[in-house]
Amino acid sequence: MITIIACVITAVIALAIGIPAGIQIRKQTAEKEIGSAEEEAKRIINEAIKGGESKKREALVEAKEEILQARNEYEREVKERRADLQKQERRLQQKEENLDRKTENMERKEETLQKKLGELDAAREEVEEVKRSEMEVLERISGFTADEAKAYLIQQIEDDVTHEAAMKVKEIETRYKEEADTKAKEIISLAIQRCAADHVAEATVSVVPLPNDEMKGRIIGREGRNIRTLETLTGVDLIIDDTPEAITVSCFDPVRREIARIALEKLIQDGRIHPSRIEEMVEKAKREVDATIKAEGERAVFETNVHGLHPELIKLLGRMKYRTSYGQNVLNHSIEVSHLAGLLAAEIGANVNEAKRAGLLHDLGKSIDHEVEGSHVQIGVELARKYRENENVVHAIEAHHNDVEPRTIVACLVQAADAISAARPGARRENLENYIKRLEKLEEVTSSFPGVEKSFAIQAGREVRIMVKPEQVSEDEMVLLARDIAKKIEDELEYPGQIKVNMIRETKVVAYAK
Repeated sequence: MITIIACVITAVIALAIGIPAGIQIRKQTAEKEIGSAEEEAKRIINEAIKGGESKKREALVEAKEEILQARNEYEREVKERRADLQKQERRLQQKEENLDRKTENMERKEETLQKKLGELDAAREEVEEVKRSEMEVLERISGFTADEAKAYLIQQIEDDVTHEAAMKVKEIETRYKEEADTKAKEIISLAIQRCAADHVAEATVSVVPLPNDEMKGRIIGREGRNIRTLETLTGVDLIIDDTPEAITVSCFDPVRREIARIALEKLIQDGRIHPSRIEEMVEKAKREVDATIKAEGERAVFETNVHGLHPELIKLLGRMKYRTSYGQNVLNHSIEVSHLAGLLAAEIGANVNEAKRAGLLHDLGKSIDHEVEGSHVQIGVELARKYRENENVVHAIEAHHNDVEPRTIVACLVQAADAISAARPGARRENLENYIKRLEKLEEVTSSFPGVEKSFAIQAGREVRIMVKPEQVSEDEMVLLARDIAKKIEDELEYPGQIKVNMIRETKVVAYAK
């Protein structure tokens, strides 16, 4: 027990002694930690101060570099601007020097001009003085004053003009007497033949009957588009007047007139008249005319009993059905010449078949003479040689108008047969041929310009209708082209009155909705 108490007392004493000691130890430990924390804090503060100073120095360095770079860039820009200003100053200085030189040149030229004007005035005065002195000399030599000399010259000119006028009147009277004799003979012969006006009308005009007068309005169409389309496609002139139930188709070219007549009859029969239908009917009419041409060529060959002709020659013969020469149908004339040449050959014992063949082909060139340059004789010779005709036949074609001297019996027979057929009463009429030639020449002249697609002579040659290609000729160029065509017509053609140049530029677009 005592031992336990002694242990407790010992523990209490030890505890009493240990507690202050522990407190003292903790206090020392805390002081050490506080000291180390203060040192750490000082160290961190020092490091922070050092880092701030370093960043400050770096910032200062960067700022100095930026300032230096900006200064260099500014100086460079200043140099460039200064160089530009110097260039501009030099240019201005050069311009100023050029202006000064030009001004000096102008002043020198003006001085020279003034000097020349002074010399000119002096020369003019000198000329006037010489003129006055010469007039005085002339008046003294002639014994006339200036007014008396003028009166004398006027009197002389008046006498000369009166004489020339009298001679001219006499010449005109003589010429008109000769022309009157010729005209009188022509009128008498035409009166005897009793087919003057009708012949010309039949050669240039066709009449298409109408079921009623209302059809005229349908043929004309809205704002004239139907009649304009038909006239444009065929090259004819449709005359719609007060004639009851009839329309007149006028054109000097019988082929175009026939195509227009057939197309118009088909349109009237069909009843549907509009531009696209008109185009369709015109194409059908062209095919019909082509078939007729072929049939007529075969008929001519059959009638004359000429065999072995090239198919193209047969077609060319058929085209002559729509060709006239001095009012005479060329195909009928060729058939007649063929028969006459055969009869003459039979009478004298020459080659009948060769004479018939040459007579049938002698006017072959007239089938395309409006499409090819040259006379119908030259064209016919070229066509005959092209399709390998006998050389005797070719020579007869070449000699039938004495372009070359006839060397064979057949050539002489064809020449005689041609003259007999042409001399038959009522066979030919010169005025119509000249009229048609004039219209063909008018179309040829107008078609020779670039950009012209088609040209048609209408209104008996008083108007020419010209279709231009819209992709080649603009609206503004049409005015100049029409003026050039009119000028060329005036220079190259002879015609009564005036000719109207009617130019048309049409753009057509077709689309299909599917």
